Amino acid sequence: MTAENYFIQDQNAAYFLTFTVTDWVDIFTRKEYKIEIVNSLNYCIKHKGLIVFAWCLMSNHLHLVCCAEEGFRISDIIRDFKKFTSKLFVEMIQNIPESRDDWMLYRFKYAGKFDNRITQYKFWQETNHAVLLDSSEKIVQRINYTHENPVRTLIVAHPHEYLFSSAIDYAGEQGFVDVQLEV
Repeated sequence: MTAENYFIQDQNAAYFLTFTVTDWVDIFTRKEYKIEIVNSLNYCIKHKGLIVFAWCLMSNHLHLVCCAEEGFRISDIIRDFKKFTSKLFVEMIQNIPESRDDWMLYRFKYAGKFDNRITQYKFWQETNHAVLLDSSEKIVQRINYTHENPVRTLIVAHPHEYLFSSAIDYAGEQGFVDVQLEV
């Protein structure tokens, strides 16, 4: 598939999205960064019209199966989420003791150098790898794919054991993000 196949056309349809950190930097290995992703997702759910059916945060990317409520645009939600978290994480890297802070900031600054819309640091890669989910079968398939991510990478044996995923919600317990289980 070419990049144009991942373009968001229907602003209220369900999509499978992947937000990837520039240069695949493993930043989400620290709990402080993970908690901020959770907080930002919950903020977008409560205030920006985001509906999350499934999510999983890995060390350098975030998977979402989601859509926007009527009256909201998924593109606007993505833009605001990425803009806010980009600034937040750069600030956190600068202020929280981190052994790789200089290296990470260098990677983000170098990537920002080649994008004239970026003033200093480029935290997220440009693409969201948006895949339209136009049937309930496709939605269920992507939810399962999302939940299996930590199993495939040998972090946990079973999807519901991974805390930074909605698999725990689908197992009947309350996870960190307010997901909608009915598709």
